[in-house]
Amino acid sequence: MATFVMLTRLSPSALRSPQSLEDLERRIKEQVGTECPQVEWLHNYAILGGCDYLDIFNAPDLETAMKLSTIIRTYGHAHTEVWTAVEWQKYKEMIRHLPAGEVGGAGEGV
Repeated sequence: MATFVMLTRLSPSALRSPQSLEDLERRIKEQVGTECPQVEWLHNYAILGGCDYLDIFNAPDLETAMKLSTIIRTYGHAHTEVWTAVEWQKYKEMIRHLPAGEVGGAGEGV
């Protein structure tokens, strides 16, 4: 399973009241459960800033992550951004045996 991070910004027309948020969440969960049963939700956050929500989830492949994003965009009248992510420890293990780079500052030749 791959890990994905998704930022979501709801359209102003997506919710008519704070209570309608729970209804929207229920409908999205049902659709995701039906269409993407392999998705494993890891974390969900309401956030401040340019987006409304940050979700972290595992999915078996890119296609499933894209399907999930499309469901959220459709039901929530939302904009989503999805990125793949690797845990820091796993990343360090991946790069540990890469050849050393050349000595020099950034921007010095390729």
